[in-house]
Amino acid sequence: MKQPAPSASPGLQPSPATIDPHAVEQRSDPTPANTLHLPPLSLYVHIPWCVRKCPYCDFNSHEGRGALPFAAYVDALLADLDFDLPLVWGRTVQTVFFGGGTPSLMPPEFIDRFLQQASARLRFAPGCEITLETNPGTAEHGRFELYRAAGVNRLSFGIQSFDDGCLQRLGRIHDSAEAEAAVKLAQDAGFDNLNLDLMYALPLQTLAMAEHDLQRALALQPSHVSHYQLTLEPNTVFAAKPPAGIPDDDGSWDMQEHCQALLADAGYAQYEVSAYARPGRQSAHNLNYWRYGDYVGIGAGAHGKITLGSEQAVLRRWKHKHPTQYLATAGTAAGIGGDERIEPARRPFEFMLNALRLVDGFSWAEFEARTGLDRGAIAAQIQTAQARGWLALDGGRVRPTELGRRFTNDVVALFLQD
Repeated sequence: MKQPAPSASPGLQPSPATIDPHAVEQRSDPTPANTLHLPPLSLYVHIPWCVRKCPYCDFNSHEGRGALPFAAYVDALLADLDFDLPLVWGRTVQTVFFGGGTPSLMPPEFIDRFLQQASARLRFAPGCEITLETNPGTAEHGRFELYRAAGVNRLSFGIQSFDDGCLQRLGRIHDSAEAEAAVKLAQDAGFDNLNLDLMYALPLQTLAMAEHDLQRALALQPSHVSHYQLTLEPNTVFAAKPPAGIPDDDGSWDMQEHCQALLADAGYAQYEVSAYARPGRQSAHNLNYWRYGDYVGIGAGAHGKITLGSEQAVLRRWKHKHPTQYLATAGTAAGIGGDERIEPARRPFEFMLNALRLVDGFSWAEFEARTGLDRGAIAAQIQTAQARGWLALDGGRVRPTELGRRFTNDVVALFLQD
């Protein structure tokens, strides 16, 4: 999964503080509810270059031409990190994620140098999950061993499909044979924590084709599968010129339901809208996003979200998007694309935008600690969602129902002002 962008949604109107004891569980602990607590901290590192930009991609990626300035970019990343360090002094990094773009374009020696220098500046937790996104079209024999030696212990492969026709229509630079070979190279190099990204509802794709894609993926025995629907995002080639043959809503839902059942039968538990994992192999980095945790974001166009305990504030910060501008300004105030304090009235929406993607939902304690708000601030919205059959309250947790997971956007919209 790529890094989430900050919400640009308008502020919320304060919700009634009156709590219906039949709908929202009363507090039983003495800890003040209006106090922000520091959540786990992650580090996101954006590598902006790719071989060729895919027509469906809306992420900050730029086609690399000629020799790419990796040495200078690592220097810029470290300067960027140094500039943000005062925001997180003394905190431990639980996960690191190299996203893009195509991070596997960066040679292992530069990943190694960055991780050595970053771990000298920040305390990395024992067993820190360190993920590198990789494109099968950039896999080379011997390269995975060097990434592993550098400290990378999880790989995320952007497979998307094992059908060569679908891959061509998606503008991918690899074919199905290369995808399979790349995964096997990584396994031969000792990686046992692998995610495979697959999309469904592709142009001209049938239910049988979607099942075949998933069966090919499961045959490789990954520890994690991200299985998500192709969407036509604004400002992409596909949005401007939609491809022919995209399945309709009913066809897409049939693919989703059928593949969910196949994943469950194969031992992959769904824990998020599009994420399935074997026991103990959930993505710790993405879970931190979905639980409204903190993350330092460095690199061109990277976003960060930091809880400032001493100020009882939540800060979002993002960096300039274009690599040339980023290289020229990283590590200085001029390198900051923007800073934004998230007002308390907006935090429920931001929290729900992430937490309601999780099958297990959230606990009241998590909501209060991460937002600094009492549960009464969302009582009215929770009651409305319950009445519509979208949320269920159970043992101090708020969980989306099966119906609620089908209408996640509608549930989250309850926490926006009209």
